Formats: sequence, structure tokens, C-alpha cells
Amino acid sequence: MMQASGTIEDTQMSAALRSRGVLWLAMLLVPPAGLVLLWLRPGWRIGSILGKLGGTLLCAMLTLGYLFLFGMRVELSGYGVPGFFTFQKPEAHFEQLEKNRAAQKAEEPKSQSVEESKGATVGSGVAASASAPATPGADKPARAAFPAPYWTAFRGAKRDAVYDEMPILTTWPREGLKPLWRQPIGGGYASFSVADGRAFTIEQRRGNEVVAAYDIETGRELWTVSWPAHFQEPMGGPGPRATPTWDGGRVYALGATGEFRCIEAATGKVLWSKNILSENGAANLNWAMAASPLVVDDKVIVQPGGRSGKSVVAYSKLTGQVIWSALDDTQAYTSPMVVHLAGRRQILTVSGERAMGLAAEDGALLWDYPWTTQYGVNAAQPIVVDQTHVFLSAGYGHGSELLEVTPSGSAFQVRTVWQNVYMKNRFNGSVLHQGYIYGIDEGILTCLDARTGERKWKGGRYGFGQVLLASGHVIVLTETGDLVLVRATPQRHEELASFSALEGKTWNVPALAGGLLLVRNTTEMAAFRIGAP
Repeated sequence: MMQASGTIEDTQMSAALRSRGVLWLAMLLVPPAGLVLLWLRPGWRIGSILGKLGGTLLCAMLTLGYLFLFGMRVELSGYGVPGFFTFQKPEAHFEQLEKNRAAQKAEEPKSQSVEESKGATVGSGVAASASAPATPGADKPARAAFPAPYWTAFRGAKRDAVYDEMPILTTWPREGLKPLWRQPIGGGYASFSVADGRAFTIEQRRGNEVVAAYDIETGRELWTVSWPAHFQEPMGGPGPRATPTWDGGRVYALGATGEFRCIEAATGKVLWSKNILSENGAANLNWAMAASPLVVDDKVIVQPGGRSGKSVVAYSKLTGQVIWSALDDTQAYTSPMVVHLAGRRQILTVSGERAMGLAAEDGALLWDYPWTTQYGVNAAQPIVVDQTHVFLSAGYGHGSELLEVTPSGSAFQVRTVWQNVYMKNRFNGSVLHQGYIYGIDEGILTCLDARTGERKWKGGRYGFGQVLLASGHVIVLTETGDLVLVRATPQRHEELASFSALEGKTWNVPALAGGLLLVRNTTEMAAFRIGAP
């Protein structure tokens, strides 16, 4: 009897050991399967539960390890936590992009690539000629069918993200708008400027920054200009940030490392070039040069952030020669804009330390207001509410304020009308409609009364996406690439339509011109016809 009992105990112990061995093998080789077996095992004593929790942690770590081993890449969301996962390697994406562009050239061989000569002088302010011939037929006049240039800069010509060129469709199909075209694109967070039937943007392609012109009706690449440059940081990843600006048949493009080019829009010929950081003794920002160039009269204005009066610099838009430079501020990520405020035409901009108005003719400081934020990040565009009021916002717990700017003799007086934490724009500016401000407050769409700062509603989790205003509606391009249509009303959050437009992390501002909505992120671009017939 004792022998039989011992045999049973030995058998049970052997089975337990075999069961435990199978469990460990499953956890090591196929962690998800091992996790299931672990929690199916009997026993709910404290020690057993702690063991299962430890095993769960081990399975999670092993799973992540295997995923990274097999090429999974993780991108951070706007919250600074892992939010996007992909197995596509950058090399594979660039091969796909190059194959697409090669197919376009084979179908209609009118594209060209302009790669700057390695011997070109950078930072001299003199003209640098392109090394490739002009695109065949590119010197012909633009097609007369296209309307006058409208969306020619970051967030539109006025940089207010308001579209009033024509009415848009406010009833979308349930399945979403059908793309006019879709194709791969290089990396970066620039938007598009549009003129004469062409969309201009700047991208990261392998080790080069590339300015590209596309036919807005077909997506066909018309020309490219490239130079060696590669900026990358953990939060946003690689690529240029600033949107090119179109003016008078020229494109002004700024790369992430300060490379600045004036390019003939019709041909892709480089007219002059420089590096605004090295020329002005400035260091790059943690998240790169992001302020889009501003054309005012005969000047193109950039913000290198150099000391000794070289924080803001105005170059001749025709020759690249310095006209004036001003201030000693560390620069931020907002773009300068021309406004009429307090009875004065001026340049409104926000540095890393303050909001201010500058005289366009000589850069003289007209007024300023302290605006310091956590990490020194000012990345949301200000809004001119009316002739004497400016709305400012910043994320990272900072909030927003309404300033009143009024003339005071030969100077200006600035005071705070209200301030609160109801609108915290990080790198996504708000829009103004009929006295109300609509924007993304730390990932959630919010409406404020511009006059009082009262929050009217908060709803719709769109991540750190971007917004435009058109036909009394807010168009949201979410952080995950969805296009959403929301009625611009202070009564309530009213989402009318939504569909997936892009795949992957999307921080780029959409562009809207001629009734075409252009969207992009770091991997793909698409166009949707949204103008009302």
C-alpha cells in the first residue's frame, strides 16, 4: 500500500513537473500562449496570484522583445507615450516611394530632379544654380483654368487656417470622401502651399531634404530640389517641419537644419541659398527649425534665433541679401504672420520667451508680452480676434490668454483680458469663427468664447491633430489620420462625419485650395475634392 502511494505521488510530481515545463516552454517560445496557460492553471492563493502576475510581466517583456527583434518600430504619440507601431522599415518605405516616382516618370516623362551642386556656396546669399536642366515644358505659363493663388503659406495666406475661397461639402458619404489620388511621400511634418495648380512641400528622403512640386489634380511629381541634411529626435522622428511659402512665382523653403532656398516655382531652379543658422550664429532648436518663412513686401522673414540682434532676419526675397535683423530671443516653433493690430500693420510672432509685434519695414519692436512655457515650447499660432485683441495658447499645462493691444501715444499698451487652462494647444493652432475659438485642448476638441474665455463645450478625442475652418464647420485631421467634420457652433460638440484618410501618425496641417483638401503625414499623401459644386 505504501509502495502504491509513493508511486501515485511520484506520478503526480512527474505530471506537475511536465506541466510546469510545458508552461515555461510556451512562455519562452510563444509568450501569448504561455500567458493563457499560466492563467488557466488552478490555484488562487496569494503566492500563486503573485507568481501569475510576475509571469504576466515576463510574457509582456518577452513579447515586446520578440516584436522588436522582428523589426517592429514604435512611434510616440503627442502625449509622449508609445502610440503607433509598424513593421515597415524606412528602407522599404523609401523603395516604395522611389518605385512610385519612377512609374510616374515612365508614364509621362516630364519630371525632373534638381540636386544642388556640392560646390554651391551655402550661406553666401548669392544665387546658386541648379545642376539639372529645366523640366521640359515647365517654362510655359500656368494653365489659365486655375484660380488665383490662395493657400500660399502655412495654414493659408493669412496663417489663420480659415478657408473662404468657396463653399465646401458639408454632407459627406457614409463611407467617406473618395480620394482623388493617394501616394507615398517622404518624412517630416510640413504642410503644403498651393499655387497655379501645384502643391509644394518639403520631405525627408533617405539622407536628403527634398522640396517637391506636385500636380494637385493627379499627384504627379513635377520637380524636386534636394540637399544633404537629416534631422531626427526621439519625439517627432526625422524630417523637416517648416512649410514652404509661395510668392510671385517663387517658393521659399526652410529645412530642419536651417538650409534655406529660394526656388523658381515653375522649373525647380534654385535662385539663391543659405543656411540661416550658421549665417546668424544660431543653434538649432531641440525639435528643429519649424517656423515657415513669411513674405512681406520685398522681404522674406525667418527666425533663426541668433543672438546679437539676429533672432529675426529679413532677407531680400529676390537676392537673399540681408535687409534687417532684430532681437536676441531664442526662437520657438510658431510662424510669423502679417496682421493689422491696434491700427498698425505689423509682424506678429511668438519667440521662446514672449509674444510681440514688429515693424515690417525695419524689425523695430512695437510691443511685447511675456509668454514662457514649460520646456520653452511655443508651437501654436496666435489668433487675431479683432483689431485690438490677440489670443495666445500653449500646451504642457500652460493654457491660454486673451491680450488687448492698444495705441498709447507713439507706443503700445498690452494688458491681459482673461486667462485660463481651458485651451492648451501644443503644436496645433486653433481657429476663430463668429466670436468663438475652436481648437484641440490636450487631445480633445474644445470651444471657448473668445470674449470671456468661457468654455462652451469639450468633446471628441482626436489626439494631437490639426484643424481648419470652412463653411461654418471645423475640419479635423486627427493624430491617427482620420478626417472629421464638426459643426462650428458654441451650443454643443456635433460631429457630422468621419473616415480614415491616412495611415499612421499624422501631425501635419492640411491644406485647402481650389476645393481640394490636401493631407499628408510622414509616409503618405492624398487629395480629396471637398469644394461644393
